[in-house]
Amino acid sequence: MGRAGVDGCMSGISFAVTWDYRCPFARNAHEHVVAGLRDGAQWDVSFVPFSLNQMHIGEGDPPAFDEPERYPGLLANEAGIVVRDQFPDKFLDTHLALFAARHDETRDLRERAVIAQVLSEQGVDAEAVLAAMDDGWPLDTFRKEHEAAEADHHVWGVPTFIFGDRAVFVRLMTRPDGDGAMARRTIERVLDLIDTAPELNEFKYTSIPR
Repeated sequence: MGRAGVDGCMSGISFAVTWDYRCPFARNAHEHVVAGLRDGAQWDVSFVPFSLNQMHIGEGDPPAFDEPERYPGLLANEAGIVVRDQFPDKFLDTHLALFAARHDETRDLRERAVIAQVLSEQGVDAEAVLAAMDDGWPLDTFRKEHEAAEADHHVWGVPTFIFGDRAVFVRLMTRPDGDGAMARRTIERVLDLIDTAPELNEFKYTSIPR
């Protein structure tokens, strides 16, 4: 799936990774991915929105996507989709800023005004993003990508790395804190395990070193 370059790093590889801004472990993983890209990693990354709201719907209840007014947690991912698809040069900065707003700054991303403020801080036209969300296509895109991840790869959480025909939920405990080389090693270690160790289904420490 991947190939090693002369420096031992994987290059020319494609993978996808799911996100929901509500999850701190998705924040950790996406910070590593972005830091690696900015450090020059030759990865083709697809950023796939995934709804934790939808995964917690009770049996027999309508999908969250059918009643978005009941699930304001969908809004931030919708905004991320608009920026990803219409302002791609702003996406990585905005993506990290939305994670930071939720987990570092404890801002409420269920509020449109808060989302608009984060967008504006990243130089994104907030009014244009909110208008696109009101048009409805970002929610449709969100639903299609979420449902495809479930149907095609049995995804149930974030962050899930999808590499070839394999999908693995990964919980990274570290953040790169600007160390691009460490971020590249971390993500490439994940991809290498997915590629070469399919027999390793679960590997979890019984306690977290402090």
